[in-house]
Amino acid sequence: MTHASHSTLIQPADILLASKRLHHVVRRTPLIRNVNLSKLYDCNVWLKREDLQVVRSYKLRGAYNMMSRLSTEEMQRGVVCASAGNHAQGFAYSCKKLGARGVVFMPVITPRQKVSQTMMFGEGFIDIKLVGDTFDDCAAAAKQFTVAQNMTFIPPFDHPHIIEGQGTVAVEVLEELSEVDFLFVPLGGGGLTSGMGTYFRTFSPRTHIVGVEPEGAPSMFEARKAGQPVTLDAIDRFVDGAAVKRVGELTFQICQSVLNDMLLVPEGRVCRTILKLYNEDAIVAEPAGALSIAALEDYADQIRGKNVVCVVSGSNNDIDRMPEIKERALQYEGLKHYFLIRFAQRPGALKEFVTNVLGPNDDITRFEYMQKTNKETGPALVGIELQQRADYEVLIRKLHQYNIDFSEINKDDNLFGYLV
Repeated sequence: MTHASHSTLIQPADILLASKRLHHVVRRTPLIRNVNLSKLYDCNVWLKREDLQVVRSYKLRGAYNMMSRLSTEEMQRGVVCASAGNHAQGFAYSCKKLGARGVVFMPVITPRQKVSQTMMFGEGFIDIKLVGDTFDDCAAAAKQFTVAQNMTFIPPFDHPHIIEGQGTVAVEVLEELSEVDFLFVPLGGGGLTSGMGTYFRTFSPRTHIVGVEPEGAPSMFEARKAGQPVTLDAIDRFVDGAAVKRVGELTFQICQSVLNDMLLVPEGRVCRTILKLYNEDAIVAEPAGALSIAALEDYADQIRGKNVVCVVSGSNNDIDRMPEIKERALQYEGLKHYFLIRFAQRPGALKEFVTNVLGPNDDITRFEYMQKTNKETGPALVGIELQQRADYEVLIRKLHQYNIDFSEINKDDNLFGYLV
């Protein structure tokens, strides 16, 4: 792969200037060697803890860098952004720091916690407009408003000054650790990967750079296959900090030039990683923040004995999401299964199922009869949690052995989404 073409798009010197510009605004986040991960993979795993940033994500870097470069006249006219997450919070904090009037557009469905967090960081310098059911509708409205009000739009990733700001994460990494064999970066729109990749290509050219996307939102993966950015029809928005339908034009060009590899990680594995980080290291990572660490198991052989850096990009994780995170993790590990079971209409049928079919450690975590329209009892929705993956084969064998009439919902995405 050639790495020459990126230099004309973003200059490493501009990333260094951005680093000076941000010096008194952003927190220089720690680069910490993680003992558990290093032991697990027999290498040195270093975590760049952007989850400890002032607004709990790296997004402040790009937003402040771009806004601080606007003219006095542009600043007086005001700035606009569209975001339901970390970009909005970085933007709001930057408005407060620079004394600029800002307007944040968020989809109507944005959780209240994210709205209040953004208001808190903006401290009276911003207004929030809740518009549209989807982010795409919201972004379109924000851009129309920007033009109508003669204000300046601050995009989340596809702008040189945003990319330069995000690239300052790489400056801090290489100032502390000069020998980096592998760099794993979470990838959504591509701003962080473009910025860090550009800087590494110049100052640590031998580093193997891996962009990590969620399996349900493979926008850069598909763009690389197509040779240009493509708009995905539908995405799984679970890894919200990295789930975009279309990557940027500029970020695509740069990522083509700086990435050695792309990896898609299943959302269930991201959930398992979030829980492990919390339980073992007391690190609260949002789904996008856990992406780079979730990628390591696919590189276990290659990273043995190496210096590995993973960017933990943010920690804006709503506690209300924890039941879903646990659920997805259990399903990914093969420990949680859902069935529609048509019990024989006779006394004792349910008791026989529990006695004969379930193993000693199997646990029913959900049981719900589905009512038919004629008031008859329909099949039961049964959720079963196992202690180990191997118990699944035993469970299926016993369901057949005792002639249980069942359908496995996990295997049917549409049915699963509707019922569970």
